[in-house]
Amino acid sequence: MNLEYKYLLDAGFHPTSRVWVYQSNRLFSLSEAFEVEEMLNDFTKNWQSHGAPIKGAAWLFFGQFIILMADESATGVSGCSTDTSVRLIKDMEKKFGISLFDRMTLAFVLKDKVELLPMSQLPYAAENGFINKDTLYFNNLVQTKEELENNWIIPISESWLAKKIEFSRPVL
Repeated sequence: MNLEYKYLLDAGFHPTSRVWVYQSNRLFSLSEAFEVEEMLNDFTKNWQSHGAPIKGAAWLFFGQFIILMADESATGVSGCSTDTSVRLIKDMEKKFGISLFDRMTLAFVLKDKVELLPMSQLPYAAENGFINKDTLYFNNLVQTKEELENNWIIPISESWLAKKIEFSRPVL
């Protein structure tokens, strides 16, 4: 699985640009992915804050993650403009029969694929060796472009999960 995505991000956006990551509970089909990308492009072209255009961009990464970005060095994002982005995401949920707001399901790279695990199953997965401290985790809590570039796909050991999961120790 090719995890290179940084080169797709717009270099013209400030490192402090705000980012929102929405993880789908399933992979989009190819036709859905094209439709999602079209919806995202239409949205960012017309995204405004109090009548001023927002310098925004959006991507669908790995067929499962919607990334919205707003460069607030150009125009600040108001509560109303954030609400319109949430409305777009909710419309996508309805249209495609998916969930994009489930924060209790986490994504990992396992056997060269994005795999989702309910948080409640993490201890079992760790105890049985399905995940370990080096397993790559999608840290959807990133909030800026810089964090997206450097801290989105990271080993569990570098994430907040490191304190939540106890990995079984190898028998000597």
